[in-house]
Amino acid sequence: MKPVDKHPSFQPPGEEPEIFSDQTEEDLSEELAGEHLCFRVGGSLKFRRLDKYLCGRFSHFSRTRLQKIIKEQGVNVNGRPAKPSCQLNAGDQIDLILPPRQLTELVPQNIPLEILYEDDYMIAVNKQPDLIVHPARGFKTGTLVNALVYHFKELSEGSEPWRPGIIHRLDRNTTGVLVVAKDDTSHWKLSRQFSDRTTKKTYIAIVHGTPQLRADCINQPLGVHPQVREKFAIRPDIGKEAITIYETLEKFRGYSLVQLDLRTGRTHQIRVHMAWIKHPVVADEMYGGKIVYPWQIEDRAPAPENPLMGRTALHAWKLEINHPATGDRMTFEAPLPKDMQSFLDALRTYRAPGS
Repeated sequence: MKPVDKHPSFQPPGEEPEIFSDQTEEDLSEELAGEHLCFRVGGSLKFRRLDKYLCGRFSHFSRTRLQKIIKEQGVNVNGRPAKPSCQLNAGDQIDLILPPRQLTELVPQNIPLEILYEDDYMIAVNKQPDLIVHPARGFKTGTLVNALVYHFKELSEGSEPWRPGIIHRLDRNTTGVLVVAKDDTSHWKLSRQFSDRTTKKTYIAIVHGTPQLRADCINQPLGVHPQVREKFAIRPDIGKEAITIYETLEKFRGYSLVQLDLRTGRTHQIRVHMAWIKHPVVADEMYGGKIVYPWQIEDRAPAPENPLMGRTALHAWKLEINHPATGDRMTFEAPLPKDMQSFLDALRTYRAPGS
């Protein structure tokens, strides 16, 4: 969640800027689009009505879209949903998710998708391995988003131009449940649940070795790695809170099947936390995991074979979330992908305890 009351470029005439910034209003709008914001009203008010206040403060955003969010009870004042006519006072706390950026053209691609659930408001997919969620530097095509714009006519505009419908992400080689929004209202309602941590995310992983404790809570802050920009690390100095609860489901010689419940959703959280307790996820080479070959599992002599597990053995197994229209609690489950299931079968055959 980003505080915004310290950016004077969002202050309409009469508001009190707190610090100076060299960013333009358009730059900040690009930065804040789709973000969950919480801030307090300044001492000098030009507009007291909530709708006029927000349209003045965030003037680069569409007035119609801001008013729509208010009418749909997407803006809280002092912890309660407010009407457009709500009269503001200095010190009032405003909580909202700003409208996402406008969608630009994307290349539709007929990439197969496994749909777990679909209605008029949302989609749940079982993401396959080796699939990036949205276009990014070096990957303009071949992503989940390119597949979504091919298969579905209606998607929310997303938090960035290249991310229509995208509420949350999974790493390229992580498989499993991922939800997508079909309209902007569903988008902010689903996004808020992730921001407020009211979703429940459960993963399955195969790791090297067996944790000393059958179950435990890993509470270690995560931040960008001090030397490698693409990696994350335990950073007590600057890291953000990150909590992972794991439970060992099955033990094998040299490996374990674990279930992981996330209390936070930091980038690479599971991968870094499991590496930190010296049990990295299998084949996660970035954090110490090793690619596994059949001859290793079967205790044979080395042979030129394809890997039994050649990508990170991590699967987003289950997601619990409230439906954006009905409010009903929904649970989506994705079966283990073929490569993880085959690897697990091999472990049960050749690496069962006592074998």
